Parts: sequence; structure tokens; C-alpha cells
Amino acid sequence: MMMMNCEGQTPAPVVRPATQAGRFYDGDPQQLSHEVDSFLTLHAKDAQYDHVAALIVPHAGYYFSGNVAAAAYTSIPKDKQYKRVFLLGPSHHEWLDGASVNSEADYYETPLGQVKVDRETAQALIATDSSFSYRPEAHDREHCLEVQLPFLQRFFTFRSSPFTKEVPPIVPIIISTNDFNKLKRLAETLKPYFTDENLFVVSSDFSHYPSYEDACKVDAKTGKAVESGDVEAFIAAIESNARSDIRNLATSACGGFPIITLMLMMDKRYKVKHLLYQNSGDIDDHDPGRVVGYHAFAILRGEEKTFSLTDEEKGMLKKIAYDSIKDSLDGKGVAVANSPLYTLNSTLNQKCGAFVSLHKQGRLRGCIGHFGEDIPLYEIVAEMARAAAFEDPRFSPLSREELDDIDIEISVLTPMRRIQSLDEFELHRHGIYIRKGHRSGTFLPQVADEVNWTKEEFVGHCSQDKAGLGWDGWRDAELYVYEAIVF
Repeated sequence: MMMMNCEGQTPAPVVRPATQAGRFYDGDPQQLSHEVDSFLTLHAKDAQYDHVAALIVPHAGYYFSGNVAAAAYTSIPKDKQYKRVFLLGPSHHEWLDGASVNSEADYYETPLGQVKVDRETAQALIATDSSFSYRPEAHDREHCLEVQLPFLQRFFTFRSSPFTKEVPPIVPIIISTNDFNKLKRLAETLKPYFTDENLFVVSSDFSHYPSYEDACKVDAKTGKAVESGDVEAFIAAIESNARSDIRNLATSACGGFPIITLMLMMDKRYKVKHLLYQNSGDIDDHDPGRVVGYHAFAILRGEEKTFSLTDEEKGMLKKIAYDSIKDSLDGKGVAVANSPLYTLNSTLNQKCGAFVSLHKQGRLRGCIGHFGEDIPLYEIVAEMARAAAFEDPRFSPLSREELDDIDIEISVLTPMRRIQSLDEFELHRHGIYIRKGHRSGTFLPQVADEVNWTKEEFVGHCSQDKAGLGWDGWRDAELYVYEAIVF
């Protein structure tokens, strides 16, 4: 719908001007096009990756970081189309204690032309969570998003037909808060957009101002943490670097908060591919005692792997559980540990959790489980069967006379997946695992079949009754879902 003012005239579009032209990049359109195209050409034969979900790209002056930035953009396949590009960057001038998304600008301008802003999506983010707002001062002088635009403009029009494409509309977001709960809220709000149709570009340089040698060490450590895809490892690396007393190290990653937000949206489907590292000392060795580091990463989205068991494998696990209990009654060790019948089966060797429940005449006689993905399935079933029979504190140890009356039920847990919102939790399908500090608790999926709870009540009871965190304790805890194959 076209909006008009009270006099029936269409208002002029709001354009965010190019404030960094002539500073971080060339202000002349022809010179700028040539500069960016030259960087892109250097990487024209680099590997391209299907399902690029996000990039981490430096934002320094093109003379220093343009080569690394080009390595990021050219990792995208030639014919890839995106509906929109989310630009996430840090604030170099204003403290926001949240995120500012530019919902007022219709276009961002560079010497190469204008890039459309997806104002509708920007406004939707602000309406969804109060951690998002629009703060003009966060965008007016900020360079970290603007310097990405000429690369986007030339990348999406750089290749000749049939690959010539328009620049997708952008959603410009500045993130400035060290409140982890707010970063989680930002991630939860953005995650519905973290799909194949959108590209996320996180703008960040890495080490600031150490010596060349120290920068290489610090950036290698931080880069490995990013590659791991583990947000806790990344935060630990940043904190470790800060405590290291490396001379002149101001920060390990100026875009740390946007990177954390991105990593909070990722699960086990995502793989981080390191593309290139340089620092300013590699470009200009004028002052090797004071450099800035630049990494390029591509975050690749893989297919969610499904886990299943054949009837034969289920039978094997039932036999393992029974034999483990019987061997214990006979005073033997766990006989399955080195059996080639099980060790050669790749599914039974997969590391995942399992619960073993024992029933006698329809009543529970013992139930013990393990969540860790650190022990092969066949071993964990043997250990949990033994524990359910002899170590469940609610029951006396199982006797030999009871063995023939025992029914064994096994719940094999699929690998756990961290979620950011209850919207990702499906009652009856998913089990929930809640963890905060040293406290944790779980409900298996089948618990929902025994009670008449909503999913909010399901999670509330688990938080209160199992994890000891109180009814609302789950809201700032880590939440994981999994499925159970019950037989």
C-alpha cells in the first residue's frame, strides 16, 4: 500500500547517507567498483559452499580487510538467491544495552547506489521483543554495516548473465549489550528468520592493537572457538584472552556480541568453515607492534540428521539389558563390552543417552538413565540396566527370583538439541531437559501421555519438580529437546 501525507503526496523516501565513503572505502563509484571487483576476482576460484546460512566478515578499511571480506562473500554459490540480508554489527559509538534495528530508513546509500531496507521486518522485530528498538544515534555514524554494502552490491551484480542479481533488501541491526539473557532474547527473536531464504552477515574485526606475533596467537585461539560452533567456548576464549595480559590487546573481537547472537541461533546442523585470516601487519608492516586481526567464516547449514533403530537392533539392546542384569546376579562383569556383535554395529556404537525401565506385573521396579553423548549406546544400555536393577534408591535391589517376571523397557534418546524458545518444543514428541548451573532435570516425551498438561505446565513441572529451579526457573535456564525411541 502506498502511503500519502495529508495533502495526498507521497513522502520522500528516508535515505541513510554514505557517511564512510572516502574514509573506509573509495568515494568515487568507478574506483570503488574496481577496488571491490579486484578483491572478488582474487577469490573467484575459491571453493563455494551450498547452504551458506551466515558469514562473519571484517569491517576495517578496504585496504586492510578487503581481501578477507571478499573471501567470505565469494563462498556463496554463484546462483544463490536470498530474500533478505540481516546485517548484524557492534556499536562503536553508543552503548545500547540491547539492539537497534533501523526501521526508519527506506534505503542505505553508497557511491554505488541505494540498497533497500526491509522496514516491515525491522518493525516486526521491534514489535516482538523489547530488546529491539530503533536508536538513530546507533546508526548515524556507525561504519560496521555500511562497509558491507559495496561488497553486497558488487557481489550480487558482479557476475555476468545468467547470474546477475539484485541486492536483496537489508535488515540493519546494531547489537550492544553484555547481558547474556538479552542476547538470548535477540537470538530467539531472530531465529525464525534464520532459514535458507535469508543470509546473515555478522560484521566483526578480531584482535585490536597487539603486536603482530600476539595477534596471530590471540586470533588463532578465538578463531578456533568460533569454528567449534560452541558459544560457551567462544565466550571462554574471549575471557581468557582478556586475562592474558597481552600488551595493547583492547579486544579479541569487537563484534563479539553479534557473534554470540549468531551462535545462539545455531544447533548441531551447522558447521563453521574458516575461510581466511590476515591481520593488518600482513598488508602493511609499517607498525608491526600494533595490528588488527581479520577472520572470514562461512556458517553452513546441513540437514538435520535423524536417528532410528531397526527391529534387529532393538532386539540386540533388549538382550544386552537382560544379560547385564543376569551377569550381575551371577557375579560377572559386563560381558558385552568387547563383543564384536555390538562393537561392529555403527548404530549401536553411536553415542547417545538412554533410559532403562524395569516393570514387574505392570508396576515400576526401577528406572535409571543417562543423558550424556559420551558413551556408545550398547554400553550405556548395559550400564543403565544394571543400575535400574540394583541402584535405584526407590527400590530394593532386584533378586534372582524376580528376574523372569521383569519386563524391560528401553528409551533410546536421540541427540539433544538446544532450543531458544518453547515454540520449538512439541508436546508428546519431545522430551525436555533443563539445566542451570549444577541443577538439571528432565521429563521423557512419554510423560506427556500420562498427564493432561499444556507444554508450559510440562516445562514448569519439570523445572520445579525435577530440576529444583522453581516454576519459572526454566525461563533463564538452558533448554534442550530430544526424542525417545521406546521399545
